[in-house]
Formats: sequence, structure tokens, C-alpha cells
Amino acid sequence: MKKTIIISMAFLLAALTASAQDSEAQIRQKIAAAAQAMTTLQCDFVQTKQLRMLNDKMMSEGRMYYSQSDKLRWEYVKPYQYIFILNGDHVLLKNKQRSDVIDVRQNGLFREMARIMMNSLVGSSLKDDRTFKTAIATEGSQWVATLTPLRKDMKQMFQRIVLHFDRRQATVSRVELVEKSGDQTTIDLKNVRKNETVDPSLFAVE
Repeated sequence: MKKTIIISMAFLLAALTASAQDSEAQIRQKIAAAAQAMTTLQCDFVQTKQLRMLNDKMMSEGRMYYSQSDKLRWEYVKPYQYIFILNGDHVLLKNKQRSDVIDVRQNGLFREMARIMMNSLVGSSLKDDRTFKTAIATEGSQWVATLTPLRKDMKQMFQRIVLHFDRRQATVSRVELVEKSGDQTTIDLKNVRKNETVDPSLFAVE
């Protein structure tokens, strides 16, 4: 569960864009440039989990806050409450029963997840040729980036990760996580606001 949540956040914030028909190289450049210009990001999200062996879908809702360049709050509010906060080298995992603070410098898994997350935030995740093979296509008003894992640890979790970019709004609008088992998680971002003031206390790790 924790791995899925962290990876989800890593790719939800992959980059921000704006343009018409461009080559893949131009799209990558604009993703990186727009991400560099983003100081804060906040939005609502709806997450849908589809299990391959079941017909039922599990839905949850929440809020996300980001502040350049190393602060992130990912908060589930329905149907349960769960908070993930990344602030520099420390991560807070919190629910109603307990909270845990992890120093990512001393934990290999969290250190790697933090690296991927930060690369995504600065627009360089699509350039990470060691971890993913990336293909980018233009589909109507969207750019769609499909990331296929190359590394063994990522292959053990995911078949592919698909990022949908709303070019007009210059933000990621949807993330699809297809797990090795065939289960799929779709995260839709709503009410996206960029470069507005975010309360620093939201990123407190304590």
C-alpha cells in the first residue's frame, strides 16, 4: 500500500506543459521548462482502483499540495483518512492510529522513491532512461506519455505508467498505474491551481 501511494505521487507530479502539435523532443523540453516555472501546485483528486479478479471498483478522494522543490502533501479524505508528507529528507506517514517519520537518507526504498518524485517534479522523469522507456504521443487536446519499467524493482510493481497532460491547462490531468498483477489505479486531478500561496504548515513533519 505504501509503495503504491508513494509511486502514485511520484508520477502524478511528472510535469506541466503547453503547446500545439510538437515533436516528442519539443514536448519533453516544454514539460521541463513549465515544471521549472511552477512554484506551487494544489488540487483535488479522485482515485479509482480496479482489481483484475473483481468487478468492484474502490474509489477514494483527497487533496494534494506541492511546493518547490522538495515539499509534497498527499492526503486522502474519503472513505478513509491517510496523509503522506515529503519534506526534504523526511517522510511522514499518518493515519488515525499512528504516525511514522522516515529519514529517506537511511532507507533505500524511500530514498529511491524520493529521487523519482523529485525528478518528476523538475520535469526530468521522462528523461530517466535507466528506469523507464518512455513514449509520448499527441491525442487530441492531450499529450500521453507511456512509461515502461526497465529496472527489475519497477517491473515487479508495474507493467506501465501512463501520464495524461492537459496542454491547455499545462498540467497533468490523469495518471494510470497498471500493476504487474493486472490491477489498475486511475487518478484524476480536479480544480488544479498553480503558483498560489500554500500554507507552509501543511508540510510539517512531526
